Amino acid sequence: MSYLEYTVKSVPVGLRKIFFLNWPLALLLASVCGIGFLMLYSVAGGSFTPWAEPQMKRFALGFVLMIAVAFVPIWLWRNLSGLAYGGSVVLLIAVELVGDSRKGSQRWIDLGFMDLQPSELMKITLVMFLAAYYDWLPAKKVSRPFWVFLPVVIIFLPTALVLKQPDLGTSILLLAAGGGLMFLAGVHWAYFTAVLAAGIGLITAVFQSRGTTWQLINDYQYRRIDTFLDPSAEPLGAGYHITQSKIALGSGGWTGRGFMQGTQSRLNFLPEKHTDFIFTTLAEEFGFIGGMSLLGLYALIILFCVATAVLNKDRFSSLLTLGIALNFFLFFAVNMSMVMGMAPVVGVPLPLVSYGGSAMLVLLLAFGLVQSAHIHRPR
Repeated sequence: MSYLEYTVKSVPVGLRKIFFLNWPLALLLASVCGIGFLMLYSVAGGSFTPWAEPQMKRFALGFVLMIAVAFVPIWLWRNLSGLAYGGSVVLLIAVELVGDSRKGSQRWIDLGFMDLQPSELMKITLVMFLAAYYDWLPAKKVSRPFWVFLPVVIIFLPTALVLKQPDLGTSILLLAAGGGLMFLAGVHWAYFTAVLAAGIGLITAVFQSRGTTWQLINDYQYRRIDTFLDPSAEPLGAGYHITQSKIALGSGGWTGRGFMQGTQSRLNFLPEKHTDFIFTTLAEEFGFIGGMSLLGLYALIILFCVATAVLNKDRFSSLLTLGIALNFFLFFAVNMSMVMGMAPVVGVPLPLVSYGGSAMLVLLLAFGLVQSAHIHRPR
């Protein structure tokens, strides 16, 4: 008997799963969160309050919850996926009734000890439910119209509720993640061609409806589109945020100005520097190398998730892992595109780096599901 086998067998049965965790993935997640703590300390002017310290506490709680979720057999999460999705829909409805409003949006429920944003939870429970649906559905029925219509309803119900808050960024992420999982499950490409054509038609309708009685989106969302198309038109108005963001990105150069030496963030030129625009602070202080290093960590996280999914012989586990990886990719891709002026500003935080309790806890719970799929895969 090898030393490793002896060590494993000497541990109580209930705790042996700790040895089967995907520890490289866990360390990558911790590294990204560590970068977040560092940047939150910097944007606060060299103080752990008001952002870094609460974020560190949330990470400690989230990491423990991730391990706890990982220990639960994956089949139990499959059985609970419908309940989780339904509960998230109920919470989204509750936001409409008793939710807190901030800056013109009603997205949060005050739980006393923290503010819960149900739309963050929906990003994961939607993936869970769709993965369970396609695990249950025979492969020959995946592309039949009726069985394609059902997941479309499953996706559009929470999307409509989130869009009403209004939260355009999260609505887009829900649609993209849901559609991506349908594609991964094997739905025929012709459906996606039709959706693409409908999307082009919808975008045309959005622009045509501006200023009419049937206007499809809010005025501030039109201003964001205008700013994206021509930020220089109002450099001190609607284009101020993205203009300052580009200045910060460019001023970092290859190696950056140095830790806590970013003028854009220290002099408060950057908007939402601890949430949506925290990547610009990182790029200004650590330059192109720092930004690419973070992107490299994100890429490794995606790579480990994809490898786990490919090696897993359980369809639910594989689809769930791929869906969470896709969700994670959309998170940082949209945020980075947004702060670099490659996409409209839609209020999507940088995953595990931006300040925010709901987003961090939900993401760590999601990776707990990935770990559960890894631990309990058929061997």
